[in-house]
Amino acid sequence: MTRPIENLRKRKATGGKRIPYRGRRAYEYDGFALEPVIGKESKAWRRIRGGKKKVGLVMVEFANVLDPSKHTAKKVKVVRVTQNKANRDYERRGVITKGTVIETELGRAVVTSRPSQHGVVNAVLASR
Repeated sequence: MTRPIENLRKRKATGGKRIPYRGRRAYEYDGFALEPVIGKESKAWRRIRGGKKKVGLVMVEFANVLDPSKHTAKKVKVVRVTQNKANRDYERRGVITKGTVIETELGRAVVTSRPSQHGVVNAVLASR
């Protein structure tokens, strides 16, 4: 999936066509969006600038849930997505992003990590 290069393919003020003076640079290419959903855990690796690798979740099975009252964290199974303020459609499809409220075996938890960027789901138990 590619995005248009800003200011390279816009039209002139008179409406005439402007011919781009160069092609697309490697850092201007856009990758596909990772939208982690509940399922058997799988990850996607992407090459980033400098030849390094970035990992993102495609499917999520477990989450590291912090219990603030006990100051402990446990790896628990994610049951379902209950609320996603980022996008109403994400809520229907069960996509997990930062700020998503998920139902776990310990109860409701709010996701604090960015699963498509960090490759892990960290969450904090929601206050009752």
